[in-house]
Formats: sequence, C-alpha cells, structure tokens
Amino acid sequence: MRADRLLQLLYLLRRHGRLPARRLAELLEVSERTVLRDMEALSAAGVPVYCEQGRGGGCVLMEGWETAVSGLSAEEAQALFAWSSRAAVTDLGLGPQLATALTKLAATVPQPALERADALAAVVVVDRRRWFAAAEEVPMLPELRDAAVRHRRVLLSYKGMGDEDPKERTVDPYGLVENAGRWYLLAARDSEVRSYRVSRIAAATLLDEPALIPVDLDLTAEWDRVRSRFESSEGATVFTVAVDPVALQRFRLIAGSQASSGTSAETIVGRSVSGNATTADWPVLRVSLRAHEAAVSLLLGFGGQIRLLDSPLLRQDMIDRAQAALAIHA
Repeated sequence: MRADRLLQLLYLLRRHGRLPARRLAELLEVSERTVLRDMEALSAAGVPVYCEQGRGGGCVLMEGWETAVSGLSAEEAQALFAWSSRAAVTDLGLGPQLATALTKLAATVPQPALERADALAAVVVVDRRRWFAAAEEVPMLPELRDAAVRHRRVLLSYKGMGDEDPKERTVDPYGLVENAGRWYLLAARDSEVRSYRVSRIAAATLLDEPALIPVDLDLTAEWDRVRSRFESSEGATVFTVAVDPVALQRFRLIAGSQASSGTSAETIVGRSVSGNATTADWPVLRVSLRAHEAAVSLLLGFGGQIRLLDSPLLRQDMIDRAQAALAIHA
C-alpha cells in the first residue's frame, strides 16, 4: 500500500537525512520514478522534503524537522523498539508484521527518542533459552495462534510423555504461554484444562466448530493454576552433594536450570569434611530439583566429580543405574 511506503520513505530519510533516489528505490523495492512521485506526495502533505541534483545530491528531509504524532516519550520508544519478546513474535508467525509496524511508528517518533531507543537496542540482548538446552521447533505455533484468536476448536496430533506415536485430541484452545523459551498451548479437553507442549504437536487442524471458552477467562490466572498443580504433583527432590571445584561452575549452571520453583541450586553450605582424601574440602551444595529422575541423571552425569552426602534412596537409584550401564557396556 502506498501509505505504508510513504511512512517507510519518511523513516529512511529521518534516519539518514539524505539518500540517493536509486538507493531508496532498492530499499523500498520500487522504481526511482515511484520514489520521486512519493517525494512529491510527501511535499504536498506539508513534509519538508526535496530533491537535489548533481554529485552529492539525492532525496533530502529538512534537518531538524520533527513530528510528534505518536506522542511517545523517549522511555516509551525504548520499551517498544528494544522489546525483549521479538523472538516470541517471530515464533508466532508475526515477525514481518512487527518489523513493518515498528518502521511505521518510527516515522512519527521524535528523533531524540528514536536515537535513545536505538542506543538501548544496541546494548541489550535477551536470550531466554536455558543453559545446555537446544531451541525447540514449534512449526504449529502460527496455526495455534490463529485458532486461539478466532476461538476455534482444534484437532491436535500430539505425542505426550511416554507415547510411542502421536495421538489425536480435540481441544478448546484458551491461549498460548511462553515459559523460559518453551511454548505451551493451554486448552480444555473433556472439561479439564491442560497444557500441551507445542514442540510435541505434530499437526493442528482448525475445525469448523466454535471453541467453548469461559466468558470470564483470565489466561494468566489459569496458567498459574495449571503450573502449580503440575509442580505440586511432581514434588521436589532435595539432597546435599560435594562437588569437585573443577566442575563447580558447570554443576551450578546445569542444576540451576532444573531447580524447583523458589529454590536455588547454587547455595554453598560449607566444605566437605569427609575422610575420603579425594573429596576432602570440596564445596558442599544443598540442591532442590523438580523431580527424582532429574536428580539421578544429573548426579550420574558428573561421575566422580560429585559425592552424594545424604538421600539413601537417591544413592541406591544411582548405584542401580550405574550397575545396569556397566552390565551393558562393560
């Protein structure tokens, strides 16, 4: 649309002050003739733009011209242009739309505010991925976003924990939740609200049926209930471990990413006083993980670089798992 292009042209001139028509044509993906017509349209609308001929000429926006149509303050501009959830918008299939929206807005933001927004964006990077965790593939996310916005029932092909193959489920989508780099679909099935990890959804088909959504739905509150129910059902596994100083930083990173809600896996509670010369004076940590299996896997993964100081049940499970591995690989 021409109105979009005019805003993009104005934005480019505000950023650069002067650009050759040829370069503007490349950036806007139009002809030089179209750029010159757009310059005439902006001038007719009262924007102080003009064209200069010859070497060093080009399309020019009068220096110092400002428009405050948006009414944004410098801090508001920073909040928008350095928004930390751009990756989430891309996952939702709206990345290009966000870029064009910000470009349009930038054409109306006062220049000092725009400069401060650029300055913040240059010094802030937000990475919500957990350490040692690969980014999840969520190709079905745009379809799920569409279903939630349109309040349409969805047929999912979903591979739950323990399933060998995906199974079909018809759900009423309440909304989408991004939690620490992982996307979840919050939906009702058989009158029960459940969460579905989007990376495990193999296919999603919008049905020609309206979704049954509570009139007073509060998605944030509903997610909090589902999360609390899940965490309380899992139960935390708490144990004390002495860690080889060489592996201490890596242990804290991995254990910290799996720590149960409201706890820390990084608290050093003292030093080992074991009679074992190898582990004497190792830092001692008190750790709380979300699940027993996670604790077994974590501790076995560090081999001789850790020593479990309590939790007989956890120790026995480690021994059994290690002996089973030896029996197969010896």
